[in-house]
Amino acid sequence: MRICMVSDFFYPSIGGVEEHVYNLSQMLLALGHKVVVLTHAYGDCSGVRYVTHGLKVYYLPIKVCYNQCILPTAICNVPMLRAVLLREQVDVVHGHSAFSALAHEALMVGSLLGLKVSQQRDVLFSTFYKRFSLQTVFTDHSLFGFADLSAALTNKLLEINLSMVNHAICVSHIGKENTVLRARVAKHRVSVIPNAVDTALFTPDPNRRPDNGVINIVVASRLVYRKGIDLLAGVIPRFKKTPNVNFIIVGDGPKRDLLEEIREKTNMQDRVEILGAVEHAKVRDVLVRGHIFVNTSLTEAYCMAIVEAASCGLQVVSTSVGGIPEVLPNSLILLTEPDIEAIYSAILVAIERHRSIESSTSTATSTTASNGHIPPKTETNCRSKRSRRRKKQGTDVPSMPSTASVTTIAPDSANKTEPVLCPYRCNELVETLYNWEDVALRTAKVYERVMKERAFTLSELIYAVYQCGAWFLAFLVVGHFMLRLLECWRPRSRIEVAYEPRSQKGL
Repeated sequence: MRICMVSDFFYPSIGGVEEHVYNLSQMLLALGHKVVVLTHAYGDCSGVRYVTHGLKVYYLPIKVCYNQCILPTAICNVPMLRAVLLREQVDVVHGHSAFSALAHEALMVGSLLGLKVSQQRDVLFSTFYKRFSLQTVFTDHSLFGFADLSAALTNKLLEINLSMVNHAICVSHIGKENTVLRARVAKHRVSVIPNAVDTALFTPDPNRRPDNGVINIVVASRLVYRKGIDLLAGVIPRFKKTPNVNFIIVGDGPKRDLLEEIREKTNMQDRVEILGAVEHAKVRDVLVRGHIFVNTSLTEAYCMAIVEAASCGLQVVSTSVGGIPEVLPNSLILLTEPDIEAIYSAILVAIERHRSIESSTSTATSTTASNGHIPPKTETNCRSKRSRRRKKQGTDVPSMPSTASVTTIAPDSANKTEPVLCPYRCNELVETLYNWEDVALRTAKVYERVMKERAFTLSELIYAVYQCGAWFLAFLVVGHFMLRLLECWRPRSRIEVAYEPRSQKGL
């Protein structure tokens, strides 16, 4: 199968969507599919490039308008997108992120190129579409509201595009509900496939933690309002008089000035470390220094950060918003309401857990396990059994928490004496729950399903778009006639087929 991943967000930019597109593409390549990535140019990074394992990336020479997204013109990039899709003989166009204008435009072009012939007597129309089948899939990575202007515009654009798409994918069940409501798409046309994490990269290393009784709390996110940085700024001063509790903050954004101001006002310069933006490959080196990971997001469809932290053996404290309650089992996460007092109380519970396990292990062994979790001997046993447990995937996984059971954690909660899992056991559980091979296999099943579906006719496509808004019909009609004109000016028979390495021939 020939798949084209399309998004404005891809490497060298860093983020959750970029990582998802890259890892999914790599795994689909490993499964024997041909994959190309379509994105806009990043500075000097322009043209056709090859990355790890021969993944082909088209960095199109399109200017960025705002926040790494191109200007949404709908029709200006039709010739370029058509040339790439025909050159690569694409079967499935897979767009990512509702924020990506390039993904929306590619999905429209893919839908028009994949139209079914409805009138055999139209010779030109029949010649235009014969021997070419192309289906479209879209993955939504975010949650949106309904009240503000930006959300209303984004929701309308998504509704129009999903009316032309064969199938949609969401990363959580709450994300699916959100997409079905705001885009008015039939729920049977939406699947839930979560993100994953490379547990071989995000591995624990308890020896990197301080051995002097200090508890490190790590925060890794974009420093913006949506990530609840205002809540974090209210939580940090609460620990001014709490000894041996430090913060390590990774990320950058407009709210960084607020955190630096709070650090100065509370005189916690030696206890609050703000590292700024860090390359994704180096995030693990920061995570393994911590005992507790805190996420204060106000809205989140999935949250890759908490999964990466759990994979590194950190105990996670997170707000119970969006799809977060679906992500990790109860043994790996403490859920709380998005409130300063509630988050502070949950962190206290996590600190008590670590200190209680430290005291119990120090009395049980002659060597004090001051860096947390369990004695070194038990860690070794846990690591030695990992290969055998991997063969039993799914047989020892705790049940996932439900949204209805989420309550605010109080300092005197009975959970505060629960033993904290071994870091290597945490990594093993995350590997069992989320791995890219499983995500790729489930995504490939979606591709196979849409390839068997009947293609849209032009009248069906026009009617579907008209139901969403008559004003967008102008863009659809202009795009359709541009493709017809391009077929006369430069027929697909004259477009040179892209070179394929031997390993990908015959796909």
